[in-house]
This record gives sequence, structure tokens and C-alpha cells, in this order.
Amino acid sequence: MSGVKLFDTFSENPTYARCEKKRLGLYLHIPFCRSKCAYCDFYSMVPQNDELIERYVNALITHMQSYRQGTKEYYVDTVFIGGGTPTCLPTEQLIRLIRAVRKNFTVVKDAEFTVEANPATVDTPMLNRLRRAGVNRLSMGLQSANNEELAALSRIHRRQDFAESFRAARRARIENINVDLMFGIPYQTRESLMKTLRYVVRLGPEHISLYDLILEPGTKLYAQRQNLPFPSEDEEADMYLAAVEFLAQNGYGQYEVSNFARPGYMCHHNLKYWNCEEYLGLGVAAHSFFRGNRFAFIRHMDRYMNGLELPNSAIRLTEQNDTVSPRERLGEYIMLRFRLREGLNCRDFARLFGFSFEELYGRKMYPYVKNGFATYKDGVFALTPRGMFVSNYILSDILEFEDLGQLDIFNGTK
Repeated sequence: MSGVKLFDTFSENPTYARCEKKRLGLYLHIPFCRSKCAYCDFYSMVPQNDELIERYVNALITHMQSYRQGTKEYYVDTVFIGGGTPTCLPTEQLIRLIRAVRKNFTVVKDAEFTVEANPATVDTPMLNRLRRAGVNRLSMGLQSANNEELAALSRIHRRQDFAESFRAARRARIENINVDLMFGIPYQTRESLMKTLRYVVRLGPEHISLYDLILEPGTKLYAQRQNLPFPSEDEEADMYLAAVEFLAQNGYGQYEVSNFARPGYMCHHNLKYWNCEEYLGLGVAAHSFFRGNRFAFIRHMDRYMNGLELPNSAIRLTEQNDTVSPRERLGEYIMLRFRLREGLNCRDFARLFGFSFEELYGRKMYPYVKNGFATYKDGVFALTPRGMFVSNYILSDILEFEDLGQLDIFNGTK
């Protein structure tokens, strides 16, 4: 494939020697939006013309083709097209990408196939075409049902736009819908969040994601942070805990820090991230964990497209390419398991890493158990909702990698 060398992005790690087909998640990044939201620090832009969109789609299809041979030993069982806003693409370009996925990868019949959507960018004809092309899950970004809060986030839709788009998705017979929400928004109160949650629950999506708004340097909202009324940290904690309780009462079980689902509707693609499973991300700025390596593609549109378009291009498509060391794998495993409501099973930990989690971290975990931030039952540590809200603090407290330097697993003797 012109300009692309598959093995530039991962090494043949012996751990991943050829065997029976394995499962793989596939992510495609669409870096286009109609307007940049005030809080967003993802790699995205407003396209100036349809020619740029078509050029990028062509490059992304070429990128898929370059991995066709290298993924033959895998079944793709989850696909997630995210962004940006994939549904701001012309429908035909989005359909081209979906067809290219099926042409270049072995996608299982019952694969979870998600497309992200802004409520202002979808209608019934588009959604019908997506469903017929194999999309069976839609992730819609509502963020808030309060128009004042939406304006503070500079969202291009309003509550009524979302209602119309949600109904259009149901008319298109999409039976698995996620709704993205935020808390910690300017002007938001506990009561306004609860109104949003009651509104969404009445609509009846299968999945709800509730994210804490993070002010990222370089965003418009970060620059305006001194001039807007944000909830305090205590108010945010109250919002989060009230939301967890309300959603549980209405049939949405919490299975991850920010994610809630009706039975049978957990997001299998995102579970791959949290379970340290393999996924391949393609597109500008996309990240992967594949064949024992973590790598990311460059955050530069022209270089990315040129590298895929030009025969024998010398442009390096990756800006990060690291083999995951045992030390890093252990830390990631602990952090990701504690994101999940089911927590960390000490027997699984011993099987994977060869030593006792209780011996390494028990003395630091038990105070959190005693104070209601974690539970311990049948050899499983798990964070409670209170613990999940402050999980970054808890994890930074218990994970002291310098204490692990003498363990055999980190010295190449095990």
C-alpha cells in the first residue's frame, strides 16, 4: 500500500504469536464538526469544503487497507466511529467508511457497531441508511436538557433538536441508543441535572454516559472560567451521587465510573479499553493498543493525508509507539479495573502478575474500605460511587511504582 508500512506501528511481540483468531475492537476517528464546542480538546476542526472531507475519507480507507493483512488473525467484534462528529459527514461518505470496514476486516455477524452523533446533524433518511449498512448502536451527545447550559457549552443543538433526533433514531429502528450527559456545567445545579436525567429516562435510551466536565487548557471554556458560575466540588459530588442513585432506581446499573446501562446494553467497545483488550484506532490522532504496543497517529491533517496518499512517502504516521512494559501493564490494569463497578479480583491479579494484590496494596486499600469509599468481598476490591468520584486521588495514593522495583516481574526474571 502506497506510503504505508503496517509494521511501522507495532513490533512482532512473541506474546502475540499466531494462534486462533482473536477479538479486536476497531475505532475510526472523524475529526470534523460543524462548530467547535467550548469545552472540547479532542482533535477536531470545522471543514472548509467537501473536498477536504472526501480527501480525508479516502485517506482513512487507504489506512484501513494497509491493516487488512496484519489483522487477518482477528475477528472485529466492535466498531466505533467517533470524533469530532461523524454524522456531519455527507451520508454517502459515512456509508463508504462503513462498507470499507466490512471489506477490509473480518467483522462478526453480531458485532456492536456504534456511530457518534450530534442531535443537530441527523435525520430519519440518514439514520435509515446507517441502520441498513449495519450500524446498530447510536451514541448521541445531549450533554444537558437545559438550553442555558447548552449555550454555555456552545452546543449547536437545543433540547428540541435532541428530542426530534431521538425519535428519528427510533423510527429508523435503532434499538441501542446511548445518551451522553455532563455535570459540572456552568449554571448547572443539582436540580437542573436531575431534570435532565428525568427527561432522558422518560425517553428510555438503553445506555447513559454521565461525564464530569473537565476544563482543559486551550479550550474556550477554560479561558472563560473566571467569568462563569461553575458548581463547587462539593456540589459536583452531590450531583454525581444523586445521579448514580436515581439511575439505579430507574433500571440503569452503573458498570463504570461514568457509564450506566440497562441489562444487556453495556458498551462492549469501551469495555475493551477498560479490560485491557486489544483495539485498533485509525485516523488522524487515533490511539491503539495492538500486539502489545500502544501507538498514536499524528495530530496533523495534512501530514496524515500526505503520508497515506504519496507513494513511498517518508512521512511517519505515528507520533507515539511504545511497547507496554510489565510495570506499565500492572498500573494500567489496576487503574482500569477500579474504573469498573465490578472492581479488581485478587485471584485474577495473582494469576496475571504472579503476586498478591493484598500484600502489595491491602494496607492502603483497607482504610478506604473502612470509610465507605471501597468494598472488599470474596477477594474483590471495588470502589463505591463515593470512591469513584475521587478515584484519581485514591489511585494516586495506592499506586507507588517505586515500591515495586525489586519484584521479579519487573527485573526480567519471571
